[in-house]
Amino acid sequence: MHLILVGLSHKTAPIEIRERLTFPAHKQAEALTLLTSGDAIAEAVIVSTCNRTEIYAVASGADEGVDAVIDFMAGYHSLDRHELVRSLYLNHGESVVRHLFRVVASLDSMVIGEAQILGQVKEAYDYALNNDATGKVFNKLFRQSFEVGKRVRTETEIGENAVSISYAAIELAKKVFDTLAGRTILVLGAGKMSELTAKHLVSQGVKSVLVANRTFERAQELAERFNGEAIRYDDLYERMHDADIVISSTAATHYVITKEHVAKSMRGRGGRPLFLIDIAVPRDIEPAVNDLSNVFLYDIDDLSGVVESNLEERMREARRAEVIIEEEFASFARWRESLEVQPTVAAIRARADVIRQAELEKACKRLGNLSEKDLETIDALTCAIVNKMLHGPTQRLKQAAEAKDGYEYIETARHLYGLDDSEGRGHGRLRDLLNRRAKDVAETAGNEMGDSLGC
Repeated sequence: MHLILVGLSHKTAPIEIRERLTFPAHKQAEALTLLTSGDAIAEAVIVSTCNRTEIYAVASGADEGVDAVIDFMAGYHSLDRHELVRSLYLNHGESVVRHLFRVVASLDSMVIGEAQILGQVKEAYDYALNNDATGKVFNKLFRQSFEVGKRVRTETEIGENAVSISYAAIELAKKVFDTLAGRTILVLGAGKMSELTAKHLVSQGVKSVLVANRTFERAQELAERFNGEAIRYDDLYERMHDADIVISSTAATHYVITKEHVAKSMRGRGGRPLFLIDIAVPRDIEPAVNDLSNVFLYDIDDLSGVVESNLEERMREARRAEVIIEEEFASFARWRESLEVQPTVAAIRARADVIRQAELEKACKRLGNLSEKDLETIDALTCAIVNKMLHGPTQRLKQAAEAKDGYEYIETARHLYGLDDSEGRGHGRLRDLLNRRAKDVAETAGNEMGDSLGC
C-alpha cells in the first residue's frame, strides 16, 4: 500500500496554470474512471478548487503510481509533462495524511480558517466513493479527515473573527447595531468591493438595499441582484436619511459625502445611528463626519486593522489545531500499522511452510518407502508443530501492532524472520522517486515534498 499525493496550489502555481488543471464536478466521474482504469492506482480522490488541484492515490507500486498520476494529469489537460512537474508538489506516506488533515482544517488555505474547504473535500470524496474509486484505505482516511475538520471547528476558534475587508465591515456594524436584521443599506458606487460587502450584509438579514451610482443603469444592475432599489445620484443625500448603513466606494477624487451632508441627514432620525463604511481610495467620506453624534465612520485602514488583528488571533488558534491534527494522525497511523501486520504474519507463515516442506521432503527420502497414510500423518504432524509454534508469537504481534509503537514490533518481526520488502509488503522505491522529482519541482516551486501543509 503506497499513499501518494500529487498536487499544485496557490503556493506553487499561478492562476494561469491552476485554471488549466481543474476537474469540474461534471467531469469527475470520467476523470476518476480513467485514473483508476489501470493497475497502478487502486484508489483515488481528486480535490479541485480555485486554489488547488490535488490527486490523492493508493498505488500498487511506487514508480508506477506517481508516473501514472502525472501522466494522467498531463494527458487529460493536454499539458507538457515537464512543464507540469515544475508546478507540482509530491507527498508520500505519513506526509499525505498530515497534509490532508491540514487541508480540511483550513491550515493550508489562502485564508487560514476559511470554512469552504471542508465541504469541498467532502464533495470530492463523495464523487470518488460514488464512482467506486475508493476502498478500505481512503474510506478510513477521508472519513477521519472530516472528523479532524469538525474537531478543529468546534475545539478552536480558528473560524472566528473577520479576515476579509467585507466581513470586517460586518463585524464592526454588529458593534453599532444589536442586529442587522431589518436594516436598510445604501450602496454608493457599484464596484466589486461594494457589491461583496453588500452581499455579506444581506446574508446577515439586511432588509432593503438602495444603490446609487453616477451611471443609473449600473445602479439598476446591482440593485436587481439584491432585489433592491436603484436611486438617482441626485437623490443620494435625501435618501441617506432612510439608510442605517452606507457603503461608499467610488472613483471620485474629492469627498462625495461631507460632514454637512451627514448632519443634514441625521435631523429627524430620532437618534437612530448611522454607520458609514468608506472603502474608497481616495476616501469618499469626509473624516470630520465622525465628530457627529450617533455617526460611526470607518475607512479602509480601520477595516484593515481589524483584519490584521484577527489574522493574528487565527494564527494562535492554528497552533491549537496542529495539536488536534497530531492526535488524529497518531490514531490513523496505528490503524494503518495494524494493516501491515496481516501480510507480515502471512509472510512468516509462508516462510515457515517453505522450510517445513523442504525439511519434510528430506526426512521422507531418508525414511524410505512410506505409505500414503504415513505421509499424510507426518505432513499433518509438521503442520501442527509449525502452527503451534507460530500461534502465540503471531497473536502477540497482532496485538502489539495496535499499540503506539506497533510499527517497530512489525519491523522487528520482519528482521528476525529475515523477510524483505518483496514478502508480504511492497513499499518499493517511492522515497527515491520523490527525491528525484523534487529536484525538478525545486527549480520554480521549492521542495514541497513531505512538507506541505488551499478555496
